[in-house]
Amino acid sequence: MRTDRLDRITEGGVIAILRGVERDDAVAVADAVVDAGVTALEVTADTPNAMSSIEAIAERTDDALVGAGTVLDAETARAAQLAGAEFLVTPTVNHGVIRTANRYGTPVAVGAYTPTEAIEAYEAGADAVKVFPAKTGGPDHVAAIGGPLPQVPLVPTGGVGADNADEYVRAGAVAVGVGSSIVDDEAIADGDFDAIRENARAVVEAVAAARE
Repeated sequence: MRTDRLDRITEGGVIAILRGVERDDAVAVADAVVDAGVTALEVTADTPNAMSSIEAIAERTDDALVGAGTVLDAETARAAQLAGAEFLVTPTVNHGVIRTANRYGTPVAVGAYTPTEAIEAYEAGADAVKVFPAKTGGPDHVAAIGGPLPQVPLVPTGGVGADNADEYVRAGAVAVGVGSSIVDDEAIADGDFDAIRENARAVVEAVAAARE
């Protein structure tokens, strides 16, 4: 099951990140991005009522995985799993989170920026490495990490959008994590979920085009 979940994330190639989105809006955002072809949604753990949002999204859709992001400790990791999170994402290398993910069969993408951090995370049991913040080094940095570490699946996150997702895929990313370029706060405030759908569709299409 753990491998199947990871495959669904990499096959879709886009993780839509919901940070600070209220529960009811989170469900509407999930509907919009899944309709656009996104197969993985990440609710950050620093969002108010994050576990409730994860539970609500998990109950609503079978067409996409819902996970927890910004997971900083094992306790949060376990709470997210119990709420229905089907994958975990961290901003840093945290061995407690990795152990909890592995113990209960949950895929985990672990944040790293250097080759040393990337291989440390992978050897500790990470299923993928979240290259973060991606915008600091850009696609060239992702390619530079992947060069000597081709066995490590890389998921650049931070500053990724429809205008550059293709560059990250061509640099070797197995998927991209996308936040505000899809889940735009102004669109949510306006109730414009059609705009969010179009944002998501643009990223999905960019990733698909880069893989052709």
